[in-house]
Amino acid sequence: MFGRSPKCEETRGKPFEPGYAGRPKGSRNKTTLALEALLDGEAEAITRKAVEMALEGDLTAMRLVMDRIMPPRKERPIMCTMPKMETAADAVKGSAALVDAVANGDITPGEAGELVKLIDGFTKAVELYEIQQRLDKLEATQGAK
Repeated sequence: MFGRSPKCEETRGKPFEPGYAGRPKGSRNKTTLALEALLDGEAEAITRKAVEMALEGDLTAMRLVMDRIMPPRKERPIMCTMPKMETAADAVKGSAALVDAVANGDITPGEAGELVKLIDGFTKAVELYEIQQRLDKLEATQGAK
């Protein structure tokens, strides 16, 4: 049999030895290769035809063209008024602003969740900075003694 090890009948549940496990890495599907050869040099003409069909009112062609020209955006800018973030205390105000924005329907709960991650990261950075400042001050007083 093609690709099977000589011991395959002896080994139940593991019919392949290492090195005999299917197609080689990087090998391409025969159908994909055939389609690429068929379309080679024709992509521009096919694209032009799809655009022409879309302009004539073919809804399927319109959807295809629009999906390629302008795919759906995964993210968008969020318009939300936030206080300036400088201290850990500002994070509380920022969180409150997000809750208000969700309650007012200005942003979605999912968008607020992403912004909370930013506030959390900011808070951790401020806390680490403050710890470092205290540690430096403590080491300076210990070194002076």
